[in-house]
Amino acid sequence: MPRLGLIAGNGRFPLVFAKAAQAEGMDIVAVAHQGETHPEIATVVSDVTWIRVGELGKLIATFQQAGVSQAVMAGGIHKAGALAHFQPDERGMAFISRLPSLKDDVILRGVARELESEGIAVVESTRFLSALIPQEGVLTKATPSDQQWADARLGFTVAKEIGRWDIGQSVVVKRGTVLAVEGVEGTTAAIRRGGELGGGETVIVKVSKPQQDLRFDVPAVGPDTVAVMDEVRASVLAVEAGKTLMIDRAELLHAANAHGMCVVALSAGLP
Repeated sequence: MPRLGLIAGNGRFPLVFAKAAQAEGMDIVAVAHQGETHPEIATVVSDVTWIRVGELGKLIATFQQAGVSQAVMAGGIHKAGALAHFQPDERGMAFISRLPSLKDDVILRGVARELESEGIAVVESTRFLSALIPQEGVLTKATPSDQQWADARLGFTVAKEIGRWDIGQSVVVKRGTVLAVEGVEGTTAAIRRGGELGGGETVIVKVSKPQQDLRFDVPAVGPDTVAVMDEVRASVLAVEAGKTLMIDRAELLHAANAHGMCVVALSAGLP
């Protein structure tokens, strides 16, 4: 079987990817992060090695010993927690010392270069998941109102701009007002914060950053996103068409329909 390395972060993305890749006949060798990656990863790959955040040397050595020449990054690392529990090995420390900043894109591109310098190519994490990436249009039974469409377009523009500065990828909008911008705490916290300020009926927008390398950093939403939207009575989830991964897409849309929410995929050129 063709062998593929998986650098597994948090959330369900690594699990979904591993199952889809194995269904396509791939043998998956995973490197998982302590305190981040779901333990279930051990049940869906042929081999897993657990490392601490920052153990770059151990990560590379694991793939080299397994004969891996291609690898995928799937799932994120909670930045706040990573900064508090960062335990680099010698190579990881040397790598961090060379970085011009600790922005997500800088770190991820740097890790990719380190792997590629050792003969391990970083490939697209969506290669087996095209069915989970929505194209432009309304994806639910409910359709946004004219005001909600306007809020979604505003949110799209604002989210692109904050992404340009590597601040976040999500915003919460209501009636032309931006209520919350995603920061280091992540999308879920931004949805809750915006919902508390807006009192319900908010529009959630999530996009890719203009400089984002979609090989290893793909915006993702899932049923958990809809669940937290329901907590704060949000009405619309708008994602970027062709560049957003819908984890457990059928379950996500079923939950959205059950709660009367709208889910739409937008493109930059939408009027």
